[in-house]
Amino acid sequence: MAALTWLEGPSWPGVGIRFTTRHGGVSGAPFDSLNLGTHVGDDARSVAENRKRISAGLPASPLWLDQVHGTRVLDADLFESMGDVPPQADAAFTTRRDRVLAIMVADCLPIAISNAQGTIVAAVHAGWRGLADGVIEATLAQLRRARPDQQHWRAWIGPAIGPGAFEVGADVVQAFLKVDAQSSACFVARAGMRDKWLADLPALAARRLQLAGVTDVSHADRCTASEPGMFFSYRRDGVCGRMVLLAWLEEDPN
Repeated sequence: MAALTWLEGPSWPGVGIRFTTRHGGVSGAPFDSLNLGTHVGDDARSVAENRKRISAGLPASPLWLDQVHGTRVLDADLFESMGDVPPQADAAFTTRRDRVLAIMVADCLPIAISNAQGTIVAAVHAGWRGLADGVIEATLAQLRRARPDQQHWRAWIGPAIGPGAFEVGADVVQAFLKVDAQSSACFVARAGMRDKWLADLPALAARRLQLAGVTDVSHADRCTASEPGMFFSYRRDGVCGRMVLLAWLEEDPN
């Protein structure tokens, strides 16, 4: 059995960031092996075991969301659990040291956002629709409301489908251009194919972050679609598992 593996996010003061791979779980094909999604058709007992494995060593069990490609942002500090029913949202934030945020992806963008002091952190799920509709801006609005004295924000864009693999139609291009005409630089027309473009989703997210005032933006620079041995990819495989971005505030060493 392959060992549990993950990618470490950036070393931000007071913040822990981790991104799981497909290795180290108990799920069978096509969810092999560390599938963390309960909604993809995998055996529920396998998913429960996989979630148990990734929770080891974390300050708390992750807060799972019912992600719908929208723009709702959950204040995790105010959330009261309703048993096994996850809250519907595509982003969450916390100022508490005993909250672990979780975002599931299999090509969409997983994004972590924090302030320079590491006293608040958010995790964002951004597919093209949520990104175009403003999930990043909605998240930053909530963070600034919670920490109005903060001026410096940073973001990390985790593994997602890369610019050479994400083919889109005119509807996607127009959804971004109507908000920001300069985002045209993030699309490349496919030669010989009418109304088809390759979209650079991480670049689109970086642009939206920078326009929203986030000056420190870093990337994992990993393409989920082109690394089948490491990542799940819905665009590549159709039926597949889900990986997770985990983000939390670490205990103050003082």
